Amino acid sequence: MSDLPGEFALIARHFRPLAAPEALGLGDDAAFLAPPPGRELVLSADAMVEGVHFLPADPPDLVARKLLRVNLSDLAAKGAAPLGYLLTVAAPRATPDGWFAAFATGLAADQARYRIGLYGGDTTSTPGPITLSLTILGTIEAGKAVHRTGARAGYGIWVSGTIGDAALGLAALQGRLDDPDGTLAARYRLPEPRLGLVRADLVAACLDVSDGLVQDLGHLCRAGLVGAEIEAALVPRSPAARAAGPAWLATCLTGGDDYEVLMAVAPEHEPALAGASTTVPLTRIGRFVAGPATVRVRDETGAAMPLDHGGWSHF
Repeated sequence: MSDLPGEFALIARHFRPLAAPEALGLGDDAAFLAPPPGRELVLSADAMVEGVHFLPADPPDLVARKLLRVNLSDLAAKGAAPLGYLLTVAAPRATPDGWFAAFATGLAADQARYRIGLYGGDTTSTPGPITLSLTILGTIEAGKAVHRTGARAGYGIWVSGTIGDAALGLAALQGRLDDPDGTLAARYRLPEPRLGLVRADLVAACLDVSDGLVQDLGHLCRAGLVGAEIEAALVPRSPAARAAGPAWLATCLTGGDDYEVLMAVAPEHEPALAGASTTVPLTRIGRFVAGPATVRVRDETGAAMPLDHGGWSHF
């Protein structure tokens, strides 16, 4: 039997095998990291709370991978490459060891996929619910980061992948929508960070779609002091999302958890961007316009499409 106290034995069992060399086996109070020459550090943090960002019945390995991937998505929107991460886990004392084992298995799978490691963090108990926080560290060539502030009137609005699957997946998991083959639920539980897609020579401004397409587009508008017009018919939706029917279109436009990248692109760079990816579809859905920092959505007739809200907000 281990002579370590319970918390430290848990760390040794499940998290020490995930440690990057810089973490010194998780046996110190800090990790020691030097960024590669000529590159800047990029840091971002996101939290996930049971019942808010994931469902209590979600498999722990997928919860872990989603936690890591939503943070990787922030790096993707900057054009950065990942290095590693810090992790904080707060769970009720009654959480079974098998939950932690499966959670660590999920982290290990994506660490191998994205070639990153754990630098450290903290574990603590809570009355509930399970609360997770991850800080991602990445690097980018000095001066090459893509920010939110570069949108200008006349620039195109581009998005990767498909929009709305995750919001529909949550509805399916809650029993509000049919999802015969589980495609939509899979998109909710396991997003795909678009690493390597955003390039400073082609993209003027970018963020990832985490809180809803319309709401997140509004952030680019406010940062660039411009308005935006998008055509609902141009917003890419998967076959599963289209099969849900027109009643779910507004949910696709305002639902969160897509983690696709939303980009402002100057007209002269649009042809190059259109051919920049052979694996992820890139779609032009509208344009930035002069005027107030508002987002207008047009339906197939060109009329303004009414929306109850633009996206998700915690407060």
